[in-house]
Parts: sequence; C-alpha cells; structure tokens
Amino acid sequence: MRRRRHWGWGYDDEPVGEEAADLAAHLGFGSAELEAPAPLALPPPRVEVHDRDDHDRALHAHGSSYLDVLLALRGDLPNPPDAVVRPADEAELLRAFEWADAANLALAPYGGGTSVVQGVDPLKLPRHAGAISLDLGRMDRVLEVDPASRAARIQAGATGPAIESQLAEHGMTLRFYPQSFERSTLGGWIATRAAGHFATGPTHIDDLVEAVRAVTVRGDVWESRRLPASGAGPSPDRLLLGSEGTLAVITEAWVRIRPRDEPRWSARVELDEFASGLELVREILQAGMRPSNCRLVEAREAALTLSGDRTALHLGFEGDVADARRAHDLCARHGEVVHGGGGAWRAAFLRAPHLRDTLVAMGVLTETFETAVTWDRLPAFVEDVREATREALGEGVVTCRITHAYADGAAPYFTVVAPARRGREDEQWGEVKRAASDAILAGGGTITHHHAVGRLHRDWYDRQRPRPFATALAAAKAALDPDGRLNPGVLLGP
Repeated sequence: MRRRRHWGWGYDDEPVGEEAADLAAHLGFGSAELEAPAPLALPPPRVEVHDRDDHDRALHAHGSSYLDVLLALRGDLPNPPDAVVRPADEAELLRAFEWADAANLALAPYGGGTSVVQGVDPLKLPRHAGAISLDLGRMDRVLEVDPASRAARIQAGATGPAIESQLAEHGMTLRFYPQSFERSTLGGWIATRAAGHFATGPTHIDDLVEAVRAVTVRGDVWESRRLPASGAGPSPDRLLLGSEGTLAVITEAWVRIRPRDEPRWSARVELDEFASGLELVREILQAGMRPSNCRLVEAREAALTLSGDRTALHLGFEGDVADARRAHDLCARHGEVVHGGGGAWRAAFLRAPHLRDTLVAMGVLTETFETAVTWDRLPAFVEDVREATREALGEGVVTCRITHAYADGAAPYFTVVAPARRGREDEQWGEVKRAASDAILAGGGTITHHHAVGRLHRDWYDRQRPRPFATALAAAKAALDPDGRLNPGVLLGP
C-alpha cells in the first residue's frame, strides 16, 4: 500500500512544491523555497504496545486543518496516540473497548483524518493513562444492497471511492461528494453531519441516512430500525448524526442510493457583481427549482484559483432537467450563459487539498471557514464577516463563494490566503479565527454549516446552542460514556 504523508494530504511518493514558484508569483507572497518536514521524534507510548510505528502514530495524531498540517510539518505533535487500533469488525472493536477500559485509555474514532476542526486528535483527560486512535479503515465494505428500496448497508470505514466502486457493480451511487471524498468515510460523514458538493436537495448526509448502527464503550449496540420515515419520538439516528464520536462508535449504516446514469445539464453564468449573483440564486431556489450545482464564486476567488476573472454562477441539473430551461431563461436576464462551463473551477476544487501542502511549506497561511444564514441577512452578513476577517488578517486575501442554497438562505464559504508570520502562525491564525467566528455569530449565522464542531469551534458552539440542550447532551454523554473515553473535549467540556 502507498504510505500517506504523515504531515499533509498526499502520499510520500508524490512530489511537493513543483508549482511553488508559479504560486509565489501569482499570489505575490510565499517562498518558492519550501520548508522541509522535520524528522519525526515522538515520545514513547505511555502504555505497552506490541508494535510501535511512529509514522502511523504521527499520521493519526492530527486532522487536516491549517494548524494541523503546519505543526505536523514541523514535527510539533505533542499528543500522538500511544497506538493505532484497526478493528476489522464489531467483535474486534469490543476487544479494543475492553483494552481501553483495562488500561484506562481514551479513544479517538478515526475515519480518513480529514477533520479541519481538531475532531480526531487523540487527546486524553488527566485521569486517563493514555489515548489510542481507533481507525475504522478495515471496515470498508458494502454489505448489502436493497434494489427495491434503493438502499445499501455499508460499513462505517468505507471511503467515498470505495463506496462508489462497490455500488457501481449494482448500477447505483450514493451521490455524496464532499471535497474530502478521496479520504473521508461514511462513518465520518454521519458523525460530523457532513454535506456533499451538491448545492440543493439531498446533499446533507442527514438526507441519505435510513438507519444507523453503533456500539457504545460498554458494548451496547445502538441500532435504529430501517424506515422511510417515523414519528416515534426523538430520532435515535439524529442523536448520532453530528455526535462526532463522543457518544458511540458508528459501525455501519443503511443509506439511500440512486441509479448512476442520469441526464445532466450544466452552464456557467458570468455576472458583473457578487450581489446580483446572490439575488439570482435566491430567485432560482424560491421559484422551486432544485439544481444539483448552484455555486456562486466571486471574481476575486476565481482569480485566486486561476479559474476565471469574473463572478460566476456554476449551475447544474440532474435527472429531470426540465427546470434547466427555466433556469436558463432566468439566468440570461442577469448575465451571460456559457453552456458546459465550470471545468476549471471543478479542477481547482478537487486539487485544493493537495495544493495546500505546498502552500503551507511555502509559508502561506491558507484557511477556509463556512457558515449559513437566512436571505434577509445574507448580503450584509457576507460583507461584515469578510471585513472583520480582513481587518484581523492585515495583508492577504479574503474571498467568498456560496456552496449550498436553500429557499430560506444559503451557505457562504470564505477562503483566507496570506503571508504567514513565520514562527507566530498559531497567533496569527487565532486572531483571524476569533474575528471571523465572532462576526459570524454576531450576524446571526451558524459557526459551521458542514465542517462539524470539533475542538476549534467549541467556544462559539457553546454560545450558539440552547443551554437546556447542552444540559441534555451532557446527560447523554454521562450515561453512554461515563469515563469520558470517547473524544474528550469534542462538543462538550471534559
């Protein structure tokens, strides 16, 4: 098997930095001379293990946020797991729970390591002797397909490509494509309430889940009944959706699938300004149209990603494309419609996680954050958040795009690119993070639309959620995980 780079997104055998000189020239900052990864020097495991693999421990010591990549590049990994455990089934998962109980270990469920909010870091409470990373990557099979109901039972450790290749044998697809598709897993999607890049309709994993199976640290099985819908009390699945590995470990789920080959229509609408694009998106959604892609990219971001020089709405329809004709007529009144456009943006979108390794090594701060807000607040909200972020950043660029759209609002997604303050990046990042997050809550938005809470969003999530709900969630945590072994500090205080 190819070995993943312990500090970044790519593989050890993939070159890093071939485009550094061009990127530095394009951005106007960053060094074409890349910072070299520091040699690994991890502390020894705090518990007895039979096979010490420091590369594997380093890989599982962090997720994929900017700070994660930067600190791992420099070998700054203060909390590596004492071991990485890879159960092949629920029986082996239970053995891992028994070991954790006997050795007093914390557990961090791990899918693809793509968390950008410090949601997979193997931290421990002071009362724990150590921590292990619980990698579910061996549980990666499509176990059953129900063609009559168009549903499939899939193990939690299956990545996007593994799911699609196995469903393709049945002529079906899950049709869930987050930017982290290459690495992220079904269990991770459910645990973080992830969203795919489809802009409307069934794009959140919530919409695709039919039933979930999980196991608690005490060995109890949590399995909901397969149903198209139910009104029987609070949903057991809803408590696991977004639980971020704090209540139980998700092992498999029944999910809704669909035929692979459907008619498609796509176009790029070039616009004079971002504000008019917002109005166009709102008109499309409130007219009852549900495009599969409705991504509004401002001119500054298009220029940043070398995908164009004008504000553009990337629009697509699948299945019954009758709405495409209505959308075309509406868009033609706002801007120039170019059929089949969007290839340059799509390529930049898929390349971004790989490119960030180079940017970090170049000395470039590169971060993203996303939110959602209602239409009545959206135009002023985007400007207020952008301005607060830019003021905290100083030198650099803050851009915005709309990734998901609804009849009552949309999800702005911001990108920050700036010269890093070498040796003080964590301080620089913290200033930007606080300014942006404070502005998001002040403007009525959510601290996250689909990136989850983890530990990075915790302070703002605490302010956003109702206090009685926080009390109820803490009670559920205490009942299911009384020793606080599962992902300490995520969603809730220690």
